[in-house]
Amino acid sequence: MKRKVDYTWRLAELMATRGMNNTTDLIPLLAERNISLSRPQVYRLVNQRPERVSLQLVSALCDVFSCGPDDLLTVTAVNAREHKKASNAGPNVVSLDRTARPRRANILDE
Repeated sequence: MKRKVDYTWRLAELMATRGMNNTTDLIPLLAERNISLSRPQVYRLVNQRPERVSLQLVSALCDVFSCGPDDLLTVTAVNAREHKKASNAGPNVVSLDRTARPRRANILDE
């Protein structure tokens, strides 16, 4: 039987629970672990779902947040035929913690 496998990238949630509200806060922490990324790359890494990530970067993020890869991403898998039935709530679907969210930026004109 074919299975549909998907994942949820939870880096923004990890940053919010640690009190890191700006994506640029992550740049020096990654630089300490010999990972150099530009500001736009870090922004995309935090706010978008990455398709390809190196294991070195995943290891560095796990070290920064003192967590495992399972905390960084959540995997969901359902049978392809039962996908429509299981999409609402099934045993393989994980609910995300929506209480920890980044603080919205407030831009002031001077």
